[in-house]
This record gives sequence, C-alpha cells and structure tokens, in this order.
Amino acid sequence: MQALVEQFLDYILLGRGLSNNTCSAYEADLTSFIEFLRTQSLRSLNEVKRTHILSYLLREKERGLSPSSLSRHLVSIKIFFRYLEEESLLSTNVTEVMDGPKLWKMLPETLTPREVECMLQAPDSDTLAGTRDRAILETFYGAGLRVSELAALRINDLHLTEGFLFCVGKGNKERVVPLGKNSIEANQEYLNHARPTYPRADESAFLFLTRLGSRFSRQGLWKLVKRYAQISGIRKNVTPHTLRHSFASHLLANGASLRMIQEMLGHADITTTQQYTHVDSGRLLAIHRRYHPRS
Repeated sequence: MQALVEQFLDYILLGRGLSNNTCSAYEADLTSFIEFLRTQSLRSLNEVKRTHILSYLLREKERGLSPSSLSRHLVSIKIFFRYLEEESLLSTNVTEVMDGPKLWKMLPETLTPREVECMLQAPDSDTLAGTRDRAILETFYGAGLRVSELAALRINDLHLTEGFLFCVGKGNKERVVPLGKNSIEANQEYLNHARPTYPRADESAFLFLTRLGSRFSRQGLWKLVKRYAQISGIRKNVTPHTLRHSFASHLLANGASLRMIQEMLGHADITTTQQYTHVDSGRLLAIHRRYHPRS
C-alpha cells in the first residue's frame, strides 16, 4: 500500500507539477491513513470499505484534529483513490459517493495576550538557543507569518532599522510586514550574539538556523512552538498557525481594520480575513451588554 502512495506522490509532483509543500501534505495524510489500515489487518486497498475510512476520520477527530483538517484528510484519500481507479489499480472506488463530512464551522483557536506573553518569555535568553527561539516566536507573533514563510526568511529580508520585513507568501507574492519593538529587539539580539556562533552561519543566507547550521524545516518550527507552549503551561493545541491567528485577532481587538489585517496576512480575498470578526464577537457582545441601555 505504501508503494502505491509513493507512486501517487511521484505522479502529482512530476506529472501534475504540484508544489513540494502540497505533496508533503498529501504524503502526511496518506501515510497516516495507511498506518491506520494496517492496524485493521488490511493488506490491500481493494479491501477498504467506507466504514474503514469513516473509522479513520473518527479516530483522528478523537485525537483532536480540527474539522478543516479532517476534511483535508478525506480529500487526500478521495484524490488518491480516484488516481488508483484511473490507473486500473483499484477494483472499486468506495470514496466516489462519499461527501465531505458535515463539519461545523470552527473558529480559529487563538491565545490570549497573557498566554502569548508567557510563550514569548519562555525561552532562556541567557543561552544562545533561547535567544534564537525568542526571536523565532517574536517573529511568528509579531509578523503573523505562516510557518513556511518564516522557514524561508533570509537575513536580507529583515530591515530592522526601518522596522519591517519582506515576506514571500502563497503564489510567490511578496509583501511588507511591519515589525514591533519587541520583534526588532529579539532579532537584533539573535543576529548580534547567537546566529554568528552556529556552524557555517556566514555561508547561509537563511535567517534562522538549527544547531547544525542548517535551515529550519517546517516540522522543526512546529516542534519548537509546541515545546514552548507546553513549557508555558498552555493546554490549547498551539501551532505556528495559532500564533498567526492570535496576531490577527489581537490586531482586530485593538482597532485595526480588516483591510490592514488582510494586507499584513497576505490574504488574497477579504472574506478569508473576515473570519476574525467572529473570533472577537465575544468582546463586542460583552461591550454591548455593558453599555447598551436596552441590552
């Protein structure tokens, strides 16, 4: 079964020309699905029934996977099965009549300003690794970057004196994102004292380096964020995207316009940004109940 997954990945990478990030997402989803099928003692994809797929999605839901992630997993399975059917590698495509789960609309989980502050203070700034990690967390939250965007940041993208950075987002679209005082100071400290100590630091153009002097992977940044969330005692499912959501939500709560937030997040469509109006609806409701004469 895993060999068929690898064959499918080669097809979408070389035959369809999909990006490496997209292929990595398919690979992660399908590898997880295949591992589940093995626990069900299935040896062939022709043995898979709809109940197996539903059981897999239920298991992932119980593990805390969000509705949007569950939907993505199902899409990955359906596209994989459609490919196998077209290649005559599957006798019956059981996913053909499966609609996406009727998932409730889940608002992006965000951190409170206090929780963010705890995370940003968690790295030990007396160590080189802590100095670097503090700069990473400050940049995630201070600029609202996607994990792939932060991993791709180069030293020349930072303009600390002017107080902004350049970022290449989805569709290779470049945008300018302002940096706050704390982000600027954390990055300056990292560049002056920590980064020069990493192996081959003078040979790498990338901003954030691992202890071996290589560029951070997306997975490495995920682990770093989760580790500091755990150290901070935060029980929410914190990911780099949680910091991005928090960046947008806190901007909105402090009076920033949706258009401004859209530009800083790099959203092509304002409707994507409008989800944050719902995130802050509780605050608006509390204000209304407190101040409106007929609330």
